[in-house]
Amino acid sequence: MTDTDVVIVGNGPIGATLAVLLAQRGRRVTVLERRPRPYKLPRATSFDGETARLLAATGIGGDLAAITAPANGYQWQTADGRTLLDIAFSTTGRYGRPDANTMHQPALEELLAARAQALPGLTVLRGHEVVAIADGESGVEVTAVDEDEVPRTISARWVVGCDGANSFVREHLDVPVTDLGFSYEWLLCDVRLNEPREFVPTNVQICDPARPTTLVGSGPGRRRWEFMRLPGESAAELNKDETAWRLMAPFGVTPDTATLLRSTTYIFQARWADRWRVGHVLLAGDAAHLMPPFAGQGMCSGIRDVTNLAWKLDLVLGGLAGPSLLDSYEEERRAAAKEAILASVQLGRVICVTDPAAAAARDETVLANRRGKPAGRPEPASPLTGGLVHESPGAGVVVPHGPGVEPGFVLLTSEEYDSPFLASLDTRVVRPDDVLRPFLARYGATSVLMRPDYHVFGTATGVAELEALVDDLQHRLGAAVPAR
Repeated sequence: MTDTDVVIVGNGPIGATLAVLLAQRGRRVTVLERRPRPYKLPRATSFDGETARLLAATGIGGDLAAITAPANGYQWQTADGRTLLDIAFSTTGRYGRPDANTMHQPALEELLAARAQALPGLTVLRGHEVVAIADGESGVEVTAVDEDEVPRTISARWVVGCDGANSFVREHLDVPVTDLGFSYEWLLCDVRLNEPREFVPTNVQICDPARPTTLVGSGPGRRRWEFMRLPGESAAELNKDETAWRLMAPFGVTPDTATLLRSTTYIFQARWADRWRVGHVLLAGDAAHLMPPFAGQGMCSGIRDVTNLAWKLDLVLGGLAGPSLLDSYEEERRAAAKEAILASVQLGRVICVTDPAAAAARDETVLANRRGKPAGRPEPASPLTGGLVHESPGAGVVVPHGPGVEPGFVLLTSEEYDSPFLASLDTRVVRPDDVLRPFLARYGATSVLMRPDYHVFGTATGVAELEALVDDLQHRLGAAVPAR
């Protein structure tokens, strides 16, 4: 027996989401958070439509609209106002939520905290800093000290480090980290607007070599400006309130029109841990990966991490799968995070140009490539390229929003089929309607088996293929496959 099933280190949005997802499945969860009180300043400012659907699975979906504001677009502009890139966002996206949602991160964390308090078996211990982790054959012991330096040891079957960029858990595991060495320092300015004001498009990237600048929404009534530190510029001079006001003034943001909530410099990084699981200890979120902000995928990637991990941990804890299932977590999510990091770096190399000649050449190249081509929105919910997927058309893609497409295993099928094994996984059987039928037809399938994280495990045409599909899942989870 252990004190808890899972210890989660860190109670930011990633750790809190994992805690709720596990507790909703009836698991005992203890969260250790070093901060004695919630952090009241925003870090992330937005999440995409697929991440909104994943967050809704924690039970806070009905409250998200109150703390978010849909973004209407994302535009890159040259110094003289020409459009390099123009992406329009829909308020009714592929996943049943707006394509892009600006938000105030502390408000999101408050929703998750309220949800956590309502769940039995979920304990959050604030003011507890983890100082030691001892992994054993069947579980882990975690030692934390409180604000009075009093130690406390908790035994668990699994530990997940969601403790951010300076992760103690990652350092304890001593795993190597791949660092692309791509980093720049920026001044971040968060403001609350004194009067309602509409920004079209919501998010703008000004690719001006004189000062690359970012403008983004950060929830109802709030906005963020970011200004790149120039070569030779003093960080101390940049990191002053008067500098923030001076740089924001050309955008109509002054002490008369807004309240400055924060002005601080930060350095973004591009790196990932080479291992995400060591024994009974795993990593997620910023503890596992860091990326430049230009694609807005930092927090989103972390939410995808723990959504992937939660149902797998649940199956292992419930004896429905062996511990080796958790190796697929690292395989799937590290590949996806690496892809997001590389894409963010590519964007950053376009944006962070301070040489006027290089910027002019960039502008002409981008404009020439863009002429005559419709603007496309990048798809953040990338398909799985390996891991726990069946070899079939469409395996690994993300299922769009539709009737019956909800968290958990879902079998979308037009076949008459019954499986005791799928029933043991609480699989929901859904008959495709006019919304979902085209999705199946795209892969020539009569059945799609969806994983709890909305990724397709596999597709099948006919009952025989469906039986083989289910047998493969059963085999991959380590359960006995019946003779047929």
